[in-house]
Amino acid sequence: MSFFYYPITWLNSAPLILLAAILLDSLFGEVRHWHPLVGFGNLADWLEPRLNRAQSPTLARVLGLCAWLILLLPFVTLSYFLTHLKFGWLTDSVLLYLCIGARSLKEHALQIYRALISKELAKARLAVGMIVSRDTQALDEREIATATVESVLENGNDAIFGAMFWFLIFGGAGAVAYRLANTLDAMWGYRTPRFLYFGWAAARLDDGLNLIPARLTALSYALCGHTRTALYCWRQQAHQWYSPNAGPVMAAGAGALRVQLGGEASYHGKFKSRPLLGQGQIAEACHILLATQLVRRSVALWCVVTLVMALLIKLRLA
Repeated sequence: MSFFYYPITWLNSAPLILLAAILLDSLFGEVRHWHPLVGFGNLADWLEPRLNRAQSPTLARVLGLCAWLILLLPFVTLSYFLTHLKFGWLTDSVLLYLCIGARSLKEHALQIYRALISKELAKARLAVGMIVSRDTQALDEREIATATVESVLENGNDAIFGAMFWFLIFGGAGAVAYRLANTLDAMWGYRTPRFLYFGWAAARLDDGLNLIPARLTALSYALCGHTRTALYCWRQQAHQWYSPNAGPVMAAGAGALRVQLGGEASYHGKFKSRPLLGQGQIAEACHILLATQLVRRSVALWCVVTLVMALLIKLRLA
């Protein structure tokens, strides 16, 4: 048995499982009731205040790591065993489907787009506030469009390509591990007094898990958009961003769309001066549509590359 996902199973099934999961997501979207990630988030909310009590920064980091392991290990282990039972390919497909959110990301972005087109700024602010952590009460049309495009590009990695990458490496259990770790980072990975130390492990582990997927996502955006501009922005701007993984994704995505992102934004009542990413036009409502189309083309690229790689490896081993 290989440490990695069974090679023969991968060769025979991975491209089809990937397509099946994407098809399920396209047809049904995010589970409306009893979504496993919602239940996981509720469990994390219950556990965190019970362990996040240490006064010592070192102990808080240790307890944060323990909480991360307590939450992830049972679900990842269960996923691993389920995918190795009979009809494991079906379990893999369902797990990957539950871990990606391409349709929900597109639907939410289009909800904001339609509100902007209809000049319903209050509705657009409310909708964008559900997908970004910045303050949205006073955003104008340009700022709403900027926030939405940034979220679509970054969540393309977090909600789609990261899970796809770890599925291709470790099967359904890999996708589950990535998505749960990403969820904990979204909940605990803040530099606030409450989570500065306790959330340290969740943030750093998520950074590690995204190290390769984020750069593959950035490359995908570059290949599926204005390639030269995307690669230039990635090379010149990504290192200026405060996140080592969001930087390449958003810089390449902004360059691929030829739009300008970043700039000043308010977080928790304090204005933060952020580097500019991309080049070209200031973000408008139309760029939200272009961003969702860029993500869709990138998903198609991943499917094609996965299928071609599987066929080439099978031919080489034949």
